[in-house]
Amino acid sequence: MASKPGILTEWPWKPLGSFKYVIMAPWGDHGTYQFIAKGPGERDFGYFLILPFLLVRMLHNQIWISLSRHRTAKGNNQIVDRGIEFQQVDRESNWDDQILLTGILFYIGQLTIPQASHLPLWKTDGLIITVLIHALVVEFLYYWLHRALHHHFLYSRYHSHHHSSIVTEPISSIVHPFAEHIAYALLFAIPIYTMLITETASIASIAGYTTYIDFMNNMGHCNFELIPNRLFTIFPPLKYLMYTPSFHSLHHTKFRTNYSLFMPFYDYIYETMDESTNATYETSLRKEEDSPDVVHLTHLTTPESIYHLRLGFASLASRPYSRMWCLWIMWPLTLASVVWTWTYGQSFVLERNAFKKLKLQSWVIPRYNVQYLLHWRMEAINDLIEEAILDANQRGVKVLTLGLLNQGEELNGHGEFFIQKHRDLRTKLVDGSSLATAVVLHSIAKGTSQVLLRGNLNKLAYAIAHALCARGIQVNVASRDEYEKLKRTLNEKYQGNLILSRTFSQKIWLVGDGLAEEEQKKAPKGTLFIPFSQFPPKQIRKDCLYHTTPAMIAPQSFNNLHSCENWLPRRVMSAWRVAGIVHALEGWNVNECGSTIFDIEKAWEASLQHGFRPLVLPAM
Repeated sequence: MASKPGILTEWPWKPLGSFKYVIMAPWGDHGTYQFIAKGPGERDFGYFLILPFLLVRMLHNQIWISLSRHRTAKGNNQIVDRGIEFQQVDRESNWDDQILLTGILFYIGQLTIPQASHLPLWKTDGLIITVLIHALVVEFLYYWLHRALHHHFLYSRYHSHHHSSIVTEPISSIVHPFAEHIAYALLFAIPIYTMLITETASIASIAGYTTYIDFMNNMGHCNFELIPNRLFTIFPPLKYLMYTPSFHSLHHTKFRTNYSLFMPFYDYIYETMDESTNATYETSLRKEEDSPDVVHLTHLTTPESIYHLRLGFASLASRPYSRMWCLWIMWPLTLASVVWTWTYGQSFVLERNAFKKLKLQSWVIPRYNVQYLLHWRMEAINDLIEEAILDANQRGVKVLTLGLLNQGEELNGHGEFFIQKHRDLRTKLVDGSSLATAVVLHSIAKGTSQVLLRGNLNKLAYAIAHALCARGIQVNVASRDEYEKLKRTLNEKYQGNLILSRTFSQKIWLVGDGLAEEEQKKAPKGTLFIPFSQFPPKQIRKDCLYHTTPAMIAPQSFNNLHSCENWLPRRVMSAWRVAGIVHALEGWNVNECGSTIFDIEKAWEASLQHGFRPLVLPAM
């Protein structure tokens, strides 16, 4: 929002929220009906194509945002090396409003301007007119409009909203107040209207001009330099005819320079070119990919989770993962992504962060939960994990954490398989069990005398049971087999605190994978379910409380955190991920894999000292 919002700041359809797309339904239905009902000679192909063209524009923008986030996560050619936060993602979540506005203007133009109907597919003279008018008229008028928008009166009421994004993303380019978009629409309508009244317009010229505007807008705000220097060497005048991402990035950091739209020659003419433009361009081109200190190796969960990644839909990535019915309409793309993950043979960089002196990255194994459960896929998945570990080792990564199912006991023995196979690894592997155990223990209220342990026994379950029994807290289990397994590993003086009980009357349940819905139904009202599993249990009780999977709140100084980690709330990180960061910060040069459990309280205290905080469970 601008610092002093002016009139016509809000979009007219803002009250509709996510249902705003219904405003296009009448237009789309009318165009489809006209195309179907009329004969071949009466059909207006251009009118019918408006709605598909709007969808293509949305896809174009999404490709840019995914590309930009992938490149800035890797760090190579990045221009502004700063992070963005959730506030910017929220502010830019209405980027599609501009596309809806353009669609409405196209439909109105088709119905009100006689020359806009039954346009031919191609006319060369219209394309030439568009190029000339854009360069000589639109660029000139935009330059002076842009300078006017930087006057205090207009800047504080309108344009400051756009400049709130100092570190830009492609969709930052079309995030403006409604009134500002009206001015831009009138400006960009000049070449189109000129073609219409001179009867030189065509579908190709109008669609091409709009696509050119989208392409240049997205490129100018992508925050990584992609224009090779050889283009300007081969054709030197090009630097006056086409800006670069670094050129416009300086406008967002310096504010009073580089006002041009896409062609910088007016900045040269009126001497508003920033002096550091060329140096910034050269520096950005030379910037190499980051070498992180800590890597968190995770994987995809469900097929729809690919949309919730940071590289997917920005607004979805900024919210905890949940199944959304509207994603069903994207099943062709979802199916294509599943096919891609079955064939793509290496991990990819998802996110880049910075905390204190550490450079952090999250890498993703392109495999889904279900693939980890298939025995015949385990060797292939381990190969992908091993390749990522060796890559991290070659890059000088200090610590690599194995997230989610990448540390499965049956898969690789909590990472022990890789330690035994590669004994010369400099990168330390951490499964985070010690900190995850500590988080579960500290989620249990003081004064608790007994808990119920349910779900499949794993490394965490044993560690939690041992710690609770040692503290004098009764640990109840409902299975004779589980009771015997736990008892054999307990110190004799603590075995009395392990109880075989089938009453299900305890008010605190520590639950892992394999918790059945029938068991949840047996819990008394007000029971607190605390997961020690990687994945949260299905919440079927409305009269009970469910804690998150082991996690901690990241410090405010944790940089570039603008997407949620799976189902966790904003700025909350899994304990397994936090553990690797703490290991690196403390300089603990040890592996935490296999059956090894690091010092639980030491890991907990160190995480608190570095600013990580436990989650507070909301009241029921």
